[in-house]
Amino acid sequence: MTQLAAVARKELRAYFGSPMAVIFLGTFLVAAFFSFFWIEGFFARNLADTRPLFRWFPVLLIFLVAALTMRQWSEEQKMGTLEILLTLPVRPTYLVLGKFMAVQGLVAIALLLTLGLPITVSMIGDLDWGPVAGGYMGAILLSGAYVAMGLFVSSKTDNQIIALISTVLLCSVFYLAGSSELTGLVGTRTAEIMASIGTGSRFYSIERGVLDLRDVIYYLSLTTLFLVLNVASLESKRWSTGRQTVRYRRNTVLGAVLVGLNLLALNLWLYPSSNFRVDLTEEGQYSISDTTRDLVRNLQEPLLIRGYFSSRTHPLLAPLVPTIRDTIQEYVVASGNRITAEFVDPREDEELEAEANQNYGIRPVPFQVAGRYEASIINSYFDILIKYGDQHVVLNFRDLIEIQPHGDTEIDVRLRNLEYDLTRSIKKVVYGFQSIDAILAQSTKPIRLIAFITPEALPPELAGMPDLIRKAVGQVFKEGSRNVKFEEVNPDVPGSPVSRKDLEEKYGFQPMARSLFSEDTFFLYLALEVGDRIEKIFPSPDMTESELREEIEAAVKRGASGFLKTVGLWAPPPEPAGGPVGMRGPVSTYRLVQEQLGQNYNVQLVDLSKGRISGDINVLALMAPQGLSETERFAIDQFLMRGGSVIAAAGTYGLDSASLQSGSLGVKEVRDGLDALLKHYGISIGKSLVMDLQNEPFPLPVVRRVGMFQVREIRQMDYPFFVDIRRDTMAPAHPIVANLPAITMQWASPLALDDEALKGKVVTILLRSSDRSWQVDGGINIQPDFERFPELGFSVPPEFERSIIAVAVKGSFSSFFGGKPVPVPVREGEDDSATTTSLSPLETSPDSARLVVIGSGEFLNDLVMNISRSSGQDRFLNSLDFLQNAVDWSVEDEDLLAIRSRGSHARLLAPTTRERQSLMEWLNYGGAFVFLVGITGIGALRRRRETPMNLDMGGTV
Repeated sequence: MTQLAAVARKELRAYFGSPMAVIFLGTFLVAAFFSFFWIEGFFARNLADTRPLFRWFPVLLIFLVAALTMRQWSEEQKMGTLEILLTLPVRPTYLVLGKFMAVQGLVAIALLLTLGLPITVSMIGDLDWGPVAGGYMGAILLSGAYVAMGLFVSSKTDNQIIALISTVLLCSVFYLAGSSELTGLVGTRTAEIMASIGTGSRFYSIERGVLDLRDVIYYLSLTTLFLVLNVASLESKRWSTGRQTVRYRRNTVLGAVLVGLNLLALNLWLYPSSNFRVDLTEEGQYSISDTTRDLVRNLQEPLLIRGYFSSRTHPLLAPLVPTIRDTIQEYVVASGNRITAEFVDPREDEELEAEANQNYGIRPVPFQVAGRYEASIINSYFDILIKYGDQHVVLNFRDLIEIQPHGDTEIDVRLRNLEYDLTRSIKKVVYGFQSIDAILAQSTKPIRLIAFITPEALPPELAGMPDLIRKAVGQVFKEGSRNVKFEEVNPDVPGSPVSRKDLEEKYGFQPMARSLFSEDTFFLYLALEVGDRIEKIFPSPDMTESELREEIEAAVKRGASGFLKTVGLWAPPPEPAGGPVGMRGPVSTYRLVQEQLGQNYNVQLVDLSKGRISGDINVLALMAPQGLSETERFAIDQFLMRGGSVIAAAGTYGLDSASLQSGSLGVKEVRDGLDALLKHYGISIGKSLVMDLQNEPFPLPVVRRVGMFQVREIRQMDYPFFVDIRRDTMAPAHPIVANLPAITMQWASPLALDDEALKGKVVTILLRSSDRSWQVDGGINIQPDFERFPELGFSVPPEFERSIIAVAVKGSFSSFFGGKPVPVPVREGEDDSATTTSLSPLETSPDSARLVVIGSGEFLNDLVMNISRSSGQDRFLNSLDFLQNAVDWSVEDEDLLAIRSRGSHARLLAPTTRERQSLMEWLNYGGAFVFLVGITGIGALRRRRETPMNLDMGGTV
């Protein structure tokens, strides 16, 4: 170790005793910072991550290492000092390792000087330090391989320029072997082999925060191989060419070859394995969760996952295939081989391609591939089939990937959240395949169905209902069903285990009047108990036997896990609209919402006019509710009273289609909405709009004067009505917002909470505006006036006020219709006097009822989302994720919610001014150079005071 340290110390003194260190390391820092801030557009990306810095390391380190290693052996040979070194009592191995340590130390200093970037990013955003640590560890491993190559090349020539150029070429060959430019020219299997050789492609997984043993062994193998070749090169310079050294030379060459073959065998042995890796990300984004393991481990039938990947595909998609293979293989291992994984190229099997097209709707997608001299179209497959029994789901490339721009012309294609996409698809096919009998057989909790009936007190129209209930129960619960028990209880019979008071207190069942003015009451309810969970069923006079059976089955599905949940979606009818760019298309359409929810749940459009919501609906999602009758509000109220979950995107104001048709922006007040209903529950929607200086830009039409003419153009302008909500104003740790970096609420109204009405409930304020927000009257002109207010287009008050924009409530609610006549739908031929019935409504809900209220009815509108998309932003995806999380929370699907929160969602930067951005850039530049110049100056001073070189290795030069 003394000899190694002496050689390394001698080389470091040579570097820092001259301007070489400043020149080489300074150039590296300038290139790294320039690529990070300018080429990658760090502040324009608005993401709190440092991947753009590490993305350039495989290229920048080539030139830095080539410059540092070019003189190591070349100068020794040219100056004639190599012979002296070789005659010292030091083994060549120690000389090579000493120089390797010196150059690697210089590279470590260069990397250390870039540490200011992650520190700066962490100060203005929520930085995940796991990928940062992985990136620096990967950079050390990568630079070690490059340094070993550079030292070997330098030992073969006495010309530093030749050594520099040769090192750059050799390292570039290894880097380009796995680049998309070359792998895109060959098939998928060949591309995977080339990617396993490339130093840059190997660095990708480390860059994203996954430390894979295969990558570590690969870089260490390259380092070891070229260090051994370097030692062999030095040894060859000590040999004569006579017969006496033939055996020695042969053994040395043979030893180097054996080392290379053993390293190759080790890498080939490890290549198929994907179990030896460490996920360094904060939320474990690239590891299979315990939820997924439990799901696949409990599969009752074999499940097939088949990947359809063409051998020739888009160059940006090809590098994703190995990651998909590895992840699916982890599913196979976690399932105990209950999952079968297949990877096929449909182009190579016509029968397989026909099956994919006809049975599963899988078809090739045309991708345009542009080269330097030509452009072509490639029709390729990039799909995953998940099949379980007769159920199947297909994930195409649009479901699997996300595209993010970096730089001015480049894009970054990566997998969105592969585990979430695979797990929710598996859950969908598994739950869609299972039957009532299968769920009852697998249930570990006792299932008890109780019919609370007072037969003597029933009105004539309900006299046959008890027999109907017995028939329906007999069809649902077959004889011999395990853990299933059916009971009939009459609370009026002396000695009954349940009294009328018990029914009101435990189940919330209220006695119903026999007629409108009668004081006689009766009970006719069903309660399904699954463990501690209670599901309520409310028979009605017009129910048939099949309808009652469906209600009972729906209650079983709600209470037992193992069934695909159903979301009921209500949206206003679309209105025609024209308008400026980005605002064309019908108003009040929610196609994207329906598609998003349909990925994980059954989605049904509900009709509230019947006064009742079907029992198979688990969650009711109301998009911009308006124009509701009393009957429709009654249906919503009673759904909540039954223990259902309601999500209401209910702002006071909505887009005015008449204004859009005239080419301007305008909002109108929503009529006949949920104001009174929600106020009764303790949540009031304000008659104003929230404005915020922290907002999302909006493509607005702006009139500009050019001489005597007016030019109308579209500009991205700050728009305070698009409230930008960041992590600091979201509910900490609540699952609905746990994985959201930000969300935009368009034309939102503030919410007010009634503490008295919400007493005893669990209330969570999900979203608030920033501390630079205020409220304005809803009658304001929402189109900016830049003539009166040049900076923002709107007046800004001297004082600000935060507003509540979204809230979640769980607990027992009281009915809005308690003590009131029940409204029923008006049938054709009837007058308005026939709009009530004698049946009493449910007056309280169980504690499991959940209510989410959002003060914007437009943030999920297709038209509004297209505005965000037209401005080049993908923020609209956060709105869909917010709704998806709310539904998952409402149906208590904590498993999917937990997996979504581990997804690779963007962490955004805090808003900064251009002056602060420039200051941060120059602080990073200046701090690095001050440190660099300082350490170089110290080295130069120490060099002046020292005597001629003394290696302290048993000999003095």
